[in-house]
Amino acid sequence: MSAKTGVLLIQLGTPDSPSVPDVRKYLREFLSDARVIDINWFARTLLVNLIIAPFRAPKSAKIYKQLWTKNGSPLLYYSRNLKNKLQKIIGNDFDIELAMRYQNPSMESVLEKMRKKNYARIIILPLFPQYASATNGSAIDKAMKVIKKWWVIPDVKIISQFYDDEGYLNCFASNGYKHNIKEYDHVLFSYHGLPERQVDKVHIDNKPCSEHKCENEITEENKFCYKAACYATTRMLAQKLNIPTEKYTVCFQSRLDNKWLKPFADKTVIEQAKRGVKKLLVFSPAFVADCLETTIEIGDEYQKLFIENGGEKLQLVESLNDSDMWVETVKNIILVA
Repeated sequence: MSAKTGVLLIQLGTPDSPSVPDVRKYLREFLSDARVIDINWFARTLLVNLIIAPFRAPKSAKIYKQLWTKNGSPLLYYSRNLKNKLQKIIGNDFDIELAMRYQNPSMESVLEKMRKKNYARIIILPLFPQYASATNGSAIDKAMKVIKKWWVIPDVKIISQFYDDEGYLNCFASNGYKHNIKEYDHVLFSYHGLPERQVDKVHIDNKPCSEHKCENEITEENKFCYKAACYATTRMLAQKLNIPTEKYTVCFQSRLDNKWLKPFADKTVIEQAKRGVKKLLVFSPAFVADCLETTIEIGDEYQKLFIENGGEKLQLVESLNDSDMWVETVKNIILVA
């Protein structure tokens, strides 16, 4: 039996290439997840396979081509670098593995490799700071569905979220300080959006998020509320960056309809421009690696929206990617698990 601990880092996923077939394959797997589109199986299957994947794939493929680099998908590239750097500094007592929740390297193949190592202990770390059923929950659910089939199940430690980890916060604050924050008229903290109904489901009293003080405090009752964690992350980062309350706004991007978390990031960008803001700084603390949602949606699309409505400069604060500071932070998260 191996005396080592196996560590599984999990990222969301990426198409194998920006080609239409590969993007369609990725969308089908991603959107077929019941934790992502939480409607009944039959309706979800029809929606994904007959409407979303066929019609959205060509458009999404064009966007992925803008994102793609000589190193391929930035999300996969940075995640692999994180894994390799982490392995070098964490020592011989840990084996670090990386899997994507959707597509490759697949969770099935990586976990099978880990099964054969016969670890006494496995740590599962989804790389999503704020808990959401569609990200952290889905990754953990998938890992446990695979592991429960093993004849020998080792000790398993799951790190559900880390939005309040001091190292994680310091990493984003450090990236923020690369910019002269005082030069910017306003700061946005933009998080990936979710349907409001998904956020409501985490409250054990069955009351909707709107009846909790999720924008102002995080407690034992709402500690797994994505909205509460996003606002808590923002408060802690704003304090570290010395940004006064009136100078920043929390918003949510990538919405599909009007029943998603508000305020909407695209509308907020337009509103800030129209009220006379000329320079806008944007953090995206839900993403620890730059990807479609940061590089293209914020850095490109929102920049255009801002300028079209009277703004001058929208600056995206880079994500944590494979920085040495972030690698050290992940090491520390693992060591205290």
